[in-house]
Amino acid sequence: MTDRHEQDAGNGREQPVDWEARGAVARLVLGQMATQALGTAVRLGVFDRIGPGELSAGALAGSLGTHPQATLRLLRALAGLQLLSETEPGAFRTTTAGDALRADTPGTMVAMARMFTDPVMLRGWDLLDESVRTGETTFDTVFGTDFFGHLKEHPELSASFNEAMSQGTRLTAATVPHHYDFGRFHTLVDIGGGDGTLLASVLREHPKLRGVLFDTAEGLAQAPRRLAQEGLTERVALETGDFFASAPAGGDLYLLKSIIHDWDDERCAAILRHIRDVVPDHGSLLIVEPVLPATVPPDRQDNVYLSDLNMLVNVGGRERTADDFAALCTAGGFALRSVTPLPAPNIFQIVEASPV
Repeated sequence: MTDRHEQDAGNGREQPVDWEARGAVARLVLGQMATQALGTAVRLGVFDRIGPGELSAGALAGSLGTHPQATLRLLRALAGLQLLSETEPGAFRTTTAGDALRADTPGTMVAMARMFTDPVMLRGWDLLDESVRTGETTFDTVFGTDFFGHLKEHPELSASFNEAMSQGTRLTAATVPHHYDFGRFHTLVDIGGGDGTLLASVLREHPKLRGVLFDTAEGLAQAPRRLAQEGLTERVALETGDFFASAPAGGDLYLLKSIIHDWDDERCAAILRHIRDVVPDHGSLLIVEPVLPATVPPDRQDNVYLSDLNMLVNVGGRERTADDFAALCTAGGFALRSVTPLPAPNIFQIVEASPV
């Protein structure tokens, strides 16, 4: 609480005002502006141009071909967001958070930032109220096709999306191999595995394990390069296909990472049934996704709930609770066996299921 008061117009009495709470609301109201400032800086290459040293706003404007005063104002806004620090008037360095938006730093998030501040991800949010009223996606209304169909029609955007997903997977990829007993299996099939970031991490830790990477042609576009960089070309078979139509046979462990949340229950059950058709009775299924608690906890993970709304607006899927995953597994011919949280700051969990 605070000692500041304002007068209640209804009864003439002064009512206490929680200015801290009002400040939190103001930050949310202005949040879209912060997103646009970050996205603009990433698209202009601000963080890469500043690099590991220090640069003046004037020098940066000269190298970018931007308006000097407007550039200074953008940089000061980024400093206010704690992505830059102004060391002296008009001179800036990147902060630790800003370093994550440079392409040359380990754990870079620049592709994620570029993709999730792109109009293709944001325009459907303008119609969130419509999604809440109807329960339907708005992406299709804005763009005239579904999200993944739009990516298919725009190869450069699809490549950006793949790189963003790869960057978003790296923390999980560094963690998952140490929190599940992959060594008891022979062949891991990664369904919808994109460029193979997670599969490669598992195979590096388990040299006797072989892999199959299954995705659409667009999803696999960057996979050969990634696997070659990891020295895993000979241990991974690439298979192009549609997980709504079939799943590749030959594996005893099947993996779905960030796939189930893209789709409604009916489509998810179809994906699981195709896996059930080919997994041996002694095999297993792993679903790696956030698992929502039954109620929002006080130490909530805001990003998980925002992701849930993003699924609603853009693709028609949703984040799920453990009970939701159990029901999906049952519908797909599996029984949920365990749910294992990954250590913080990772928000993902390993859902393991057995064929029935």
